[in-house]
Amino acid sequence: MISNVGNIDRIARFILGLVLVALPFATNMVQSMPATVISVVVGLVMLGTAATKFCLLYRVLGIQTCKL
Repeated sequence: MISNVGNIDRIARFILGLVLVALPFATNMVQSMPATVISVVVGLVMLGTAATKFCLLYRVLGIQTCKL
């Protein structure tokens, strides 16, 4: 896998991922199970792409935010 996510993009994904994972538990959204699952799954995907520096959607669309 070639990296296609730049540093600024990684930081934004990391912060957004943390917010999406914590949001259901910090609010009363836990009562709504579908919203909780969607928020946590999307947050984990964002954290995963930040950790691996690779986004499959960017690859499909031909986007690259990292400098080679």
